[in-house]
Amino acid sequence: MSEKDVETKICKHCQSSFKITDKDLEFYGKISPSFAWIKYTIPTPTLCPDCRQQRRLSFRNERKLYKRICDATWKPIVSIYSPDKPYKVYNQDFWWSDKWDPMDYSKNFDFNKSFFEQFWEILLDIPKLQNLVTLNENSDYTNWSAYNKNCYLIFASDHNEDCYYSDNIYRTKDTFDSLDLNDCTLCYECIWSTKCNNCNYIFDCHNSNNLRFCFDLINCDDCFLSTNLRNKKYYFKNIEYSKDEYFKKIDEYKNKSNSETMQELLKIKNNSIHLYFHWDNNENCLWDYISHCKNSLNVFSANNMENCKNIINWNWAKDCQDSYVVVDNSTLVYESISIISHNKWAFNFWCWNWGSNIYYSDHCQNCSNLFWCVWLRNKSYCILNKEYSKEEYEKLVPKIIESMKTAWEWWEFFPSFLSPFWYNETVAQEYFPVSKEKAIKENFKWSDYENPFPKVEKIIPASKLSENILSIPDDILNRAIECEITKKPFRIIAQELDFYRKYNLPIPKRHPDLRHLDRMALRNPRKLFDRKCDKCGIMMKTTYSQEKPEIVYCEKCYNKEIY
Repeated sequence: MSEKDVETKICKHCQSSFKITDKDLEFYGKISPSFAWIKYTIPTPTLCPDCRQQRRLSFRNERKLYKRICDATWKPIVSIYSPDKPYKVYNQDFWWSDKWDPMDYSKNFDFNKSFFEQFWEILLDIPKLQNLVTLNENSDYTNWSAYNKNCYLIFASDHNEDCYYSDNIYRTKDTFDSLDLNDCTLCYECIWSTKCNNCNYIFDCHNSNNLRFCFDLINCDDCFLSTNLRNKKYYFKNIEYSKDEYFKKIDEYKNKSNSETMQELLKIKNNSIHLYFHWDNNENCLWDYISHCKNSLNVFSANNMENCKNIINWNWAKDCQDSYVVVDNSTLVYESISIISHNKWAFNFWCWNWGSNIYYSDHCQNCSNLFWCVWLRNKSYCILNKEYSKEEYEKLVPKIIESMKTAWEWWEFFPSFLSPFWYNETVAQEYFPVSKEKAIKENFKWSDYENPFPKVEKIIPASKLSENILSIPDDILNRAIECEITKKPFRIIAQELDFYRKYNLPIPKRHPDLRHLDRMALRNPRKLFDRKCDKCGIMMKTTYSQEKPEIVYCEKCYNKEIY
């Protein structure tokens, strides 16, 4: 996607410079609304791409769950809204029922108030849904999830069964503590892998079985501490053995802890060849972990996209920019987060199912032609949850836009103070970590609230746990384990203990939240660096910085070496 720089701007938040291109201006023109044949053009952004992303992510709590009381039924619920927040929260059944109506919270637009002030008022008043799930079975402790069965503490995941403590997994079964998996079974501590079965501690492996501590294997079976292999079997440290010899070599590690073997893998991995990008069947694209994309720049963890830019966690989208999680044939989406099946809309949060011409709205379903609305379903031509005729709507919205321009509120994503979440419980803290002091200084919200820990018979320091799972008694289920790093207590569940025993895995010594951050730290950063290919010296854009120790090859050199 050839672009020509037309303007250099300075980010008003971090003071870094960033470019505006001719393609950006063309896109802003397409996404801008029109009323009475007058186009209300979206101006160029005031924040750099990273700061825009940080602001959006401060609106998405993926992993933090709390126990609180439903404000409609007064029964206990599990919610993404902590009890220290000033919101009414309804359980799933009541929220989706006809026992309340979001239209009852409508407001007339007041031209004597700023818009953000009025929007904050409606956000405070209107009840919120306990968590963002649909069509799950026996999977109460999940969020941003759908079509899951018997799952516990999995997030941003769907179509899974018997999966636990994992993020971004899809069509996966009997899996624990993993990240970014598709179509896998019986996996533990696996990252960015597809169609793998019975694997532990693997990175970037595909169509493989019975792998242990491996990196970058495709179509392989029964490999241990191996990297950069294709179509291999019975490889130990990249050397082929007979079946009997292979299992004898593995026995040499039976007295080593998994953490020791993991450290050995990381050293081997650093000395292995790394492809400068992780991608498959792309055309004219730039960034990492992408497949089947065309003419897209700065896209990460995405597939089947065309003409997109500054995108994270997407699939099946076209002509979109600056968004996080947009899926299922969405087009012309800008500065939005958590979008499903929409066309031509901007500055929205979690709206879904075939809507169009929606601006500045939050949690709306099957709607079109909305402006500043919250939690509406099957509505059109609404402003602040009040319904208008088409003619009234198209006459009033331009007046509001002009008022917003005067107040400098026109065409930026919601400011972070409107987020319903504390910064330290959102995805923003994972990708843009800041201290409490810095967060508050930069006008992000923060809370030190912690879930009360349930009563247990005893809290055991992780250092006291045996590495031998067979020596762990059943009553571990009635106790808590003190994380070896954070000192936060955590419990294990019966399904978890059964899994560890069946596959001879030790009890974890780190809190589930820390284990998630450990996995996140093993992925490359969402930043691009200029670096030379370590084989041919050609300059390339990659997520491996020049200071990182890995051996990084361009695609041509990588393919020649590996294949």
